[in-house]
Amino acid sequence: MTDEHDVRRLALALDGVEEIESDGFDFRVGGRGFVWSYPERQGSGRRVLRTDIAVLFVGDEAERQALVLGEPDLFFSTPAYERFPLVMVRLGRVDIGRLTELVTDAWRMRTEA
Repeated sequence: MTDEHDVRRLALALDGVEEIESDGFDFRVGGRGFVWSYPERQGSGRRVLRTDIAVLFVGDEAERQALVLGEPDLFFSTPAYERFPLVMVRLGRVDIGRLTELVTDAWRMRTEA
């Protein structure tokens, strides 16, 4: 399965990508985020970066719903993210081929918008 090092390698291989300084990972193209570490809220309201979970830009609500409902073992969302075209992916459950597709698609959608 995959991890944060795979995300970093895949993201940095794409044109125009910059990595933002973070305790986890945070990649942008043209100033727009396309994949980053999941900032999970703890009980105290404090956020902890989860590098075992990536937040991905998916473009629209239909794609978000398709992923979350179609593959709940890989993808999820939280109430704070439900109004945005973003999903969280569990890196330990996704293979490198699928992660490559997800990161590349997120990058492409941000470069074309």
